[in-house]
Amino acid sequence: MNTPSNLKYAKTDEWVKLDGSIATIGVSDYAQDQLSDIVFIEFNRETDDKVSKGDALATIESVKAAGDVNSPVSGKVLEVNEGLSDIPETINDDPYEKGWLYKIEVSDPSEMDELMDAAAYEKYCEGRH
Repeated sequence: MNTPSNLKYAKTDEWVKLDGSIATIGVSDYAQDQLSDIVFIEFNRETDDKVSKGDALATIESVKAAGDVNSPVSGKVLEVNEGLSDIPETINDDPYEKGWLYKIEVSDPSEMDELMDAAAYEKYCEGRH
């Protein structure tokens, strides 16, 4: 399992990379592995939408399951990785770089403190098998 140490993780398997006040959000390597071959993504939020922590951002469908992607932070949507609509399997191939889903301007940076670091997330995932 690939779990970059420079990211924070939610119990719902999203990752967050914070750069100043901009959070890039995607799904973890663990999540894409559990979903298997991703075949479709539906984005529920658009640029300039306000989101609250826990809001559904997208639905990812694979050959064996479908799952919601929830926002790990509150803020305003700045960018949506629309290219994933045409090539959703990018999430399987590169969940942390090309497979990002949203960029959000964070309105409450303290919410980042509630997320797990890489070591805690790996331990959390191990307990789920």
